[in-house]
Amino acid sequence: MKRKKKSAADKTNEEIELDLTPMIDVVFNLIIFFMIVTDMSQKELELLTLPAAMSAVEDKGQDKKRIIVNIDRNGKKVVKRTEYDEDALAKYLYREASTERDPDNPAFCDRPILIRCDSLATFNSVQDVMRQCATPGTGIWKVQLAASVGHLDEE
Repeated sequence: MKRKKKSAADKTNEEIELDLTPMIDVVFNLIIFFMIVTDMSQKELELLTLPAAMSAVEDKGQDKKRIIVNIDRNGKKVVKRTEYDEDALAKYLYREASTERDPDNPAFCDRPILIRCDSLATFNSVQDVMRQCATPGTGIWKVQLAASVGHLDEE
């Protein structure tokens, strides 16, 4: 019995199997990568109830070199999920400010700081951080305060 030769049309109709395993591996690696990156981008922000303001400018978070200090309702100061007391925070701010000195005036640091304070905390906690920014050697002069935009209750 003779075998019939396959024509070119018959060859194109053959099923081609694709191995999807490498593509699935790549997709899972991308998912893991984006989960880690998302977590790292939120590492500097603590869950706080910010004080309400009548007007404020939206924070776009474009300055990646900015130092973010979170103050909870008990006055505890947290930077990048690490709690600092007064002395340790002063040393941390001095060390961070040393990386971005103004070449024209080395007493001042061009690196900004964002102070996020819970609305139930006392203002003394904010003053303490601002005082540490102003100490000689630290010289952080670009200070930003975080607030939530909302309507204040009129009584």
